[in-house]
Amino acid sequence: MSKLTHFDESGSAHMVDVGAKDVTERRAVAKASVGMAPETLALIQEGRAKKGDVLGVARLAGIMAAKRTSDLIPLCHPLPLTSVSVDLTCDAANNRVDIEADCRVTGRTGVEMEALTAASVAALTVYDMCKAVDRGMTIHEVRLVHKSGGKSGTFEAS
Repeated sequence: MSKLTHFDESGSAHMVDVGAKDVTERRAVAKASVGMAPETLALIQEGRAKKGDVLGVARLAGIMAAKRTSDLIPLCHPLPLTSVSVDLTCDAANNRVDIEADCRVTGRTGVEMEALTAASVAALTVYDMCKAVDRGMTIHEVRLVHKSGGKSGTFEAS
């Protein structure tokens, strides 16, 4: 197993020095799902949620979250993101909203945390906007599905 990089020799947490790393194009894609009652999904699909456009607001929240990841996670580097997209789709067969966040940067460190943060916050926003009608919603399957760029190469979830 690889050594944890966010701890120094004495075991203290520290921000990793990425100054010597090569600048490369980096990309990460994360996914999440929000399970809900069929009636709740219908409200979202039909645009009848009292708080407004659930999918549109969640998309913006995810994009904003990706841009603020280093403010939320203590040892993340602030990154000059070149692209963030957050797509939400309604899956009526499984009564859920599926979320995919795609983040890109040309830099010295990866964007996995930005993609995971974007997907997570988009899911939390769906929950927040619909909790008045469905407190039993579940946020699940938050995961990294793709990472490319940098020395460690490409990762594809199985």
